[in-house]
Amino acid sequence: MTTASLEDRGSGARPGARARAGLRSVQRFQSLGLGVLGLLIVVALGDLLPRSGVVDRDAFPPVTEMLAELGRQLGQGDFWTAFFQTLRGWAVGLLIAMVAGIVLGIVIGSVTFLRRLTASTIEFLRPIPSVALIPVVVMLYGPAFKSGLIMVVYASFWQILVQMLYGVADVDPVVRDTARSYRFSRWAVVRTVVWPTALPYVMTGFRLAAAVALIIEVTAEVFVGTPGLGKLIGTANSSGALTKMYALIIVVGLIGVAVNLAARAIERRALRWHSSVRKEVR
Repeated sequence: MTTASLEDRGSGARPGARARAGLRSVQRFQSLGLGVLGLLIVVALGDLLPRSGVVDRDAFPPVTEMLAELGRQLGQGDFWTAFFQTLRGWAVGLLIAMVAGIVLGIVIGSVTFLRRLTASTIEFLRPIPSVALIPVVVMLYGPAFKSGLIMVVYASFWQILVQMLYGVADVDPVVRDTARSYRFSRWAVVRTVVWPTALPYVMTGFRLAAAVALIIEVTAEVFVGTPGLGKLIGTANSSGALTKMYALIIVVGLIGVAVNLAARAIERRALRWHSSVRKEVR
């Protein structure tokens, strides 16, 4: 055995593991570099096409002008008020949908009679787009915070509930029966058997619901007039301030990217014990 091999054994390091870690670092760097390059190409085209006359400048200003307007908006108090109003509507709606979807999913999924009883109702209500509720919420609450909240909860709830039902259905019946034979309480069965199996499904639903909630929150602000960035976008559009409108749209897009990254980070942390996540870090 060589001295290098002894040193590797003594330090607990494996050459194969180090090589895989180095390869992952290179791949991540390449992926990040390509992503930045693609973004720069889009920005360059978005600035060049309006200036060259290929795209009507009155309808689509150069990207550099949008970014300059975005910088001005960052210094406005109204912008930050609307920014936090949008985040509040998104977060509160998503939280309500998560709690309701998880609780009802466990209850319905654990009782065969309830699952059969509600199956057709769920399949009927789930495909209805939340924007179809706009006339109803406007009549009930007008352009108030509740209107957007109802739409966000409705759209996000189904993402969580359906995934939770799949997760409960995936529980091994032998494990469930074994826990009951050992006289586990209902809460103990849920905590030690149902929840670990359903958690990957819940996190998938959470990631989907987080994106849907943001889309519906901004949609409600634009079309219903609930306070937030969407309302500022609608106002800028109606007043002809297109550069400001596009700047605000860029902000919404950046929020969407941040929401997606945060959801994936939470998912990886919550499922760090799961085989799918362990494969990613190997």
